[in-house]
Amino acid sequence: MVLESTVICVDNSEYMRNGDFVPTRLLAQQDAVNMVCTSKTRSNPENTVALMTMANLKVLSTLTTEVGKVMSSLHKLEPTGDVKFVTGLKIAHLALKHRQSKNHKTRIVVFVGSPVESDEKDIVKLAKKLKKEKVNVDIVSFGESEDNEVKLNAFINTLNGKDGTGSHLVTVSTGPTLSDALMSSPVIAGEDGAGAGSGGGFDFVDPNTDPELALALRVSLEEQRQRQEAENKDGAVAEEGGENMMQQAIDMSRESTPAAGGGGGMVDLSNMSEEEQIALAMQMSMAGVDDEDEAGEEAEEYGEVMADPDFLQQVLSDLPGVDPSSEAVRSVIGNIQKNSTKNKKEDDDEDSGESSAKKPRKDDQ
Repeated sequence: MVLESTVICVDNSEYMRNGDFVPTRLLAQQDAVNMVCTSKTRSNPENTVALMTMANLKVLSTLTTEVGKVMSSLHKLEPTGDVKFVTGLKIAHLALKHRQSKNHKTRIVVFVGSPVESDEKDIVKLAKKLKKEKVNVDIVSFGESEDNEVKLNAFINTLNGKDGTGSHLVTVSTGPTLSDALMSSPVIAGEDGAGAGSGGGFDFVDPNTDPELALALRVSLEEQRQRQEAENKDGAVAEEGGENMMQQAIDMSRESTPAAGGGGGMVDLSNMSEEEQIALAMQMSMAGVDDEDEAGEEAEEYGEVMADPDFLQQVLSDLPGVDPSSEAVRSVIGNIQKNSTKNKKEDDDEDSGESSAKKPRKDDQ
């Protein structure tokens, strides 16, 4: 895994106000710089990046592994002046010389979106010096690419020499965004095209042939991961709340009806099915009291209530973690309503028998 220190030079000249790259050249450049920084640090946690401007020649962030620091400085930029190409690269080279990790390879990534006014001889002379110092340079040319083509090609060809590798010129025409254009370029994908910032990548998608699909897959997977984490968290809270509610209902029923609890001990809900838990809670809430008359009246009232399916559905829907449409809940409701109807029929038969016994027979008269 390659260790590398990279200085990113951004174009903050007046030309960055142009809107040929949506929404402006400056904002389109910010998105691309963010992607470059992320790809460099993801390819190796020890890689460092720095940021400087080429119009007012200011180092915004020294070499660091924290992309957030770099981006916070970038978003404060305002277009001003003209690009100083040669002087900007000399300052970037100086920053790389003062890197802490001397075993890191060195690279400069330059964004050029305005005319390069430097003389071609000075540009070639600088390229020879950087080649001697083993500094690679990637240039992203956009906006004014036709005007700068000759000078920038001469710079890259001098840097690469006979080998023809190490430094790259990426020309982006008006149309695609800078980020999309860089996705499949050597600036992001590297020499082997593997993708420095893929973070595991997609074996079935080649970012060189279909960069938009690769980017869409990364975004989709990240959104799916966040959605699953949120659902798992909400499900755990609901399940815990439903179990606590059930345990509280059982405990309250035990306090009011000791006979139903068999001693008043805690009930282990973890070893009970959902159907058993609901049945136990309802059974305890309907358990009789000591006074037989009150017990009979309460049982009759509960029987009428439990026979009402709409009421049961409303009560169960208010309980957290309980799904009234689940098979377990529907089975419990059915059993309760069946028992309630059976008990009511038995009571009616018993009342009818008592009435018949009290009616005098003709023989007695």
